[in-house]
Amino acid sequence: MDDGELLGIGAFARRVGLAPSALRFYDDCGVLRPDRVDAATGYRRYGAGQVARAVRLRQLRAAGLPLLDVETVLDGPKDAARDVLRAHLERTRRAADEARAVVEGFLSEAAGDPGHSGGTARARVDGPELASAVRQVGPAAATGGTAAEFPVLGCVLLELADGEVRLVATDRYRLAVRVLRPEHGAGGRRRVLIAADHARRMAAWAMRQPAVDVECSPDTADASGVARVRLRSGEECWDLDAPAAGAGEPGEFPDYRLMLAGLAAARHRLIVDRAGLRDAVAERSGGAVSLAFGLGAEDIADGTLEVSGGEAEPVRLRAVRTGPGLRIAFDPAVLVPVLEAGVGPDALLEIVAADQPVVVRSADQGSFTTVAMPVRVGGSGDGTAGRTTGASHG
Repeated sequence: MDDGELLGIGAFARRVGLAPSALRFYDDCGVLRPDRVDAATGYRRYGAGQVARAVRLRQLRAAGLPLLDVETVLDGPKDAARDVLRAHLERTRRAADEARAVVEGFLSEAAGDPGHSGGTARARVDGPELASAVRQVGPAAATGGTAAEFPVLGCVLLELADGEVRLVATDRYRLAVRVLRPEHGAGGRRRVLIAADHARRMAAWAMRQPAVDVECSPDTADASGVARVRLRSGEECWDLDAPAAGAGEPGEFPDYRLMLAGLAAARHRLIVDRAGLRDAVAERSGGAVSLAFGLGAEDIADGTLEVSGGEAEPVRLRAVRTGPGLRIAFDPAVLVPVLEAGVGPDALLEIVAADQPVVVRSADQGSFTTVAMPVRVGGSGDGTAGRTTGASHG
C-alpha cells in the first residue's frame, strides 16, 4: 500500500464516524491498530481496507456491546460471535423492559408545583440526563461520621461554568465528576451545594421532564458566587431555597479541578466487564479486595484479571490491559459504588501505582469520571487494610 493511500487519524476518524481519541483508545486496546505508525512522530495512519472494520466496531459499541464481546464478534469463530450477539440481544430486551417500567412509574406520578422564573445564570439540559448525573455522583457524597464532621462533604456541588453544568461529590476517598453540556446557557459562574438527599429528590423530579432549565441566582449582593438553584420545565418548577443549610459555603468544597489536574499519567490501563467486576468485588467480605493482572503466574492467562480477598474463592475475569503487571487493593465499600455508578458495559481503570488514586470511567465515554483511593493490605497477611491518603478537605 502506498503512502498516498493511507489516511491520517483525523481524516480516518471522519470517514468512519469515530473520534480521534476513540481511535487512539482502540489502538491501545489492540482492537483497531493503525496500518502504520511513524517511528519519529508517532503519527498513526490507516488504510482504506480498515474502514469496514472501524465502522462495524463503531456500530457494535453503539449497540452497547462490551469491548471483549466486540473482539469476539470481529475476530472470533462464527458460532461464538452468534452466541455473543444473541446473549446481548436478550440483555438489551430485559433492560428495555425494566427502563420502560421505571419511566412509566415516574410518568404516573403527580406533576410538581408551578414556579416562577428568574436567575442570573441559566443552562438547559436534558432532564433524564441530569437525573442520571445525580445518580452517578451522589454515592460519592460522604455519610455518617464523615458527613457529621465535614457537612460540606455530605453535599453534591452543582456548578455552572465555562458553558457546562457540572455535578461533583467526594467523601475524601473517592471523587465523582459528571459534566453535562447544555443546549444553551447564559450568565456567569455559579456554584451551589445541595444536600445529598435533596439532590436525589431533585433527580426524581428531573427524570420526568424532557428538558430542564437550571437557574442559579445570587444569594447575596457581593461577588462570592454563592447561589440558589431552581429547575424549570415549562410550567413546572423545582425550587430549593436552602439547598444545604449548615453545610458551609461552596468555596469550602474541595477543589476537584486541582485534584484532577494533580493526577500523574497512568502507567497501567485495565478494561474489564463492569458488572462482572462489581459482582466479584461485592461478594467478598472481611477486608481488602485485591486485583492482580499481568504478574506472570503460571495458572493465570495474560488477558485475565484475578479478584481475590475475603472468604470467597478467587474470581478470574477477561481483561484488556496495557502497561506492566500489578497488584492493587481496594476497600469494597469504596469500589463497588464506583462501579455501580459507571456508564456502559465496560470499566476502564487508569492506574499510576498501587498507592495512588485510580481513575475509573467507562471505556469510551468521558463525561463521567470517578477517582477511587486504593488501600494498603496489612503485612501480616490477615486481610486487614488501611486507607492511603485521600483528597483532603478544604
